[in-house]
Parts: sequence; C-alpha cells; structure tokens
Amino acid sequence: MTSLLIVTDAWHPQINGVVRSLERTASELQAIGIRVEFLTPQAFRTLPCPTYPEIRLSLAHKGMVRRRIRDFGCDHLHIATEGPLGLLAASVARSMGKPFTTSYHTRFPEYVSARLPVPLKWSYSWLRRFHNSGNGCMVATQTLESDLRERGFTNLMRWSRGVDEGIFRPYEGSVLPADLPRPIFMNVGRVAVEKNIEAFLELDLPGTKVVVGDGPQLESLKRSYPDVVFTGSKVGEELARYYASADVFVFPSLTDTFGNVLLEALACGVPVAAYPVMGPLDVIGETGAGVLHEDLREAALAALDIPREHCRRVALNYTWAASARQFLDNAEEARGKAADAA
Repeated sequence: MTSLLIVTDAWHPQINGVVRSLERTASELQAIGIRVEFLTPQAFRTLPCPTYPEIRLSLAHKGMVRRRIRDFGCDHLHIATEGPLGLLAASVARSMGKPFTTSYHTRFPEYVSARLPVPLKWSYSWLRRFHNSGNGCMVATQTLESDLRERGFTNLMRWSRGVDEGIFRPYEGSVLPADLPRPIFMNVGRVAVEKNIEAFLELDLPGTKVVVGDGPQLESLKRSYPDVVFTGSKVGEELARYYASADVFVFPSLTDTFGNVLLEALACGVPVAAYPVMGPLDVIGETGAGVLHEDLREAALAALDIPREHCRRVALNYTWAASARQFLDNAEEARGKAADAA
C-alpha cells in the first residue's frame, strides 16, 4: 500500500482524542513512506452542530465526495466517523465497489441518549448497519470489541492508541498557583455532558479540583462550582505541564471507548482514579497505575499512594509507531479480504 485517504467529520477546531489519534497515525504512516490525505469538513461549506458549535457539519453531496475520492486515487479508504461526511463516503465507496474500513471511536448512542430521548437500540441498529457495510471496523480495546460483537457488529479489528512520551512526561515545578491547596485532583478533556464531569466535581475531596478543557458545559459548570479551577483548553507541552502538576487524574466518564487522556496523564507520572468501565478497564486494568472503583471518591484518595514512576512505566507500553503499524496491517487485511471476495 502506498496511499491512504482518511475521511473524518471530527477535525479542527475540535481538540479531542479522535483528531489527535488520526493526526498522529498519519504522521507515523508518512514517516514510513505512506501517502496520507484527509477529507474533512474544511473542504466544504459547513454548519455548526446544534448545541455543539465546535463540531462542523459538512454541506456536501455524493458527487462532491465521489470526485474527491476518485481524484485522490487512494489504495485504501478509511472512514473514521459516522457523521454526514462519513455516511456520504461510505455510500459512495459502496457504489464504486471500493473497499473501505471504519473505526468506532465514540459511544455515539450513549452520547445521543445523554441529550435526547432516543432509545439506545435505535442508535445501535443504525451504527451496526454503517460499520458492517465496510470491510473492517477498527476498535481500540478488547472490552469495546466484546461489547460490539454482542450487539451484532462484525469484521472487528483491534487498533490501539499511543502516547507522545517526549511531550507527556514528568516536569519539574507546577504551572498552577503555588497557593492552591493540595492535593490537586485534575480532569482533562471536553467539557460536555457525556463526560460526566459533575460526578468528579461533586466529590468531597481535600485540596483542589482542576478542570482543563473547553466545551459546551464549561460556563454552566463555572457558575455551579465556583471553587473549582477551570483553566480552559491547553495543548502541547503546556497541557503536559498541567497534567504533571496534578497529584491524581480523575476520569469520571462512563462513555469513552479508550480515553487517550489516561495515557497522557500516566506518561506525566500521574495516577488515575476512574470507574471500572470500558476504557479504564483496558488501559489501567491490573497495572497498578490507578484505582478503579464504583466509589470515585475512594478511588481518588487511594490513587494518591501510587508511585509516579510506575505510572510512567505503564504508559510507555503504548507507542504511536505500534499503533500506526496496527492500523496499516488492518487496512491491508481488509483489502485482501475484499480482493478474495471479488
């Protein structure tokens, strides 16, 4: 394989795990000689998603998408998201007889049900048809694979994630004000209802709670929790320095499929407290780099005793080079299966 086209509805100005994973995977593939291009909402007129303006919805039609896929002439097509652009790309690929893979990044049915009275089975039925129509669906963890398989998803392939250990590492000193009471309990990520951040903010914990990130729920949470430090969005080394300034990383999400932020926190030497659910079960599990408990307060307090150097050792088991190689192997396997079936 020499060329790859990735279609994604998730793109800048969004800052999230999907965008970062796709960018880093592309960078690693380009380093080994694979030509990688993206088809994103930036190529079309867009509208802001209701209640979530950072997400841009593409105003495209099949002819526009077909022309771009044809002009690129890719060896393999990967559709990363189930949004308007991803749906069009899948429809076009099927009409062209072009093999493609998809990836399941987000527990979309749970996200929808957190905002609208839509039954989970309806959303899963639609997603199952979309992902099963391709030649492979990439998932990040064993827990997610098992869950989707039980729901009737087929052709599942494993695609784990990595962490940039050069940026996300322990740093001397703290970027937080010196007068903040310690310990520092921190959450990093999109500030939105599906992230269940209030479960963290409601905890009776000593010290200070810090939330790093932006999103549609930010202003309302600022008003409701005036004692919490909200820093807004941070990226790169500045973000890593915020992680490293924490004593415990608290991850209250019940809907993430992986949680790249878990690896970033661990690489900075920060232990994790989380619920025993998909994502934390796979990343933390029995590693001893965090505490998983139905009582999140108990988990947060117990995590204070975990050695920071052990957390980093666990994170270093995940590399972007290995992740990209896994992605490429999946794409080549999917192409081979499609060729055999032709």
